[in-house]
Amino acid sequence: MQITLTVNGLARTLEIAPQAVLADVLRDGLGLTGCKIGCDQAVCGACTVLANGLPLTGCSTFAFAVNGATITTIEGLAEESLHPVQQAFATHGAVQCGYCSAGMILSTVALLARNPDPDEPTIRAWLGGNLCRCTGYARIIEAVQAAAAAMRVAA
Repeated sequence: MQITLTVNGLARTLEIAPQAVLADVLRDGLGLTGCKIGCDQAVCGACTVLANGLPLTGCSTFAFAVNGATITTIEGLAEESLHPVQQAFATHGAVQCGYCSAGMILSTVALLARNPDPDEPTIRAWLGGNLCRCTGYARIIEAVQAAAAAMRVAA
């Protein structure tokens, strides 16, 4: 089966098995290992990528279901320098082991695209599908708020 995706700005035509999930296509087919496989059940969020700007779990999304979509992975987020969300996560110590970071950052990018000034309950609700075992979430919330502020100033 053949699908066409735009991945991190590049048009790609890929030959896939009908049962292939997006995370495996990205990791094994394109070498984009920032999309982690943490559970294979869509409960941890480590495999989160953006499809047409919306977060989805790559481990539970059949690749054929996103045929024609624009996919952004953590590898495609930064251009010449870190994205403001990446920078805020680094500055505020919201990254510890790093396993959940890519999914958490991409979910945050999607949130801030829709709500440039989210309050803490909104942030917590939006990131509810992204689990972190290291940080206790306080620094993640701080990083999201700081990124939001930086992005509002830049706009």
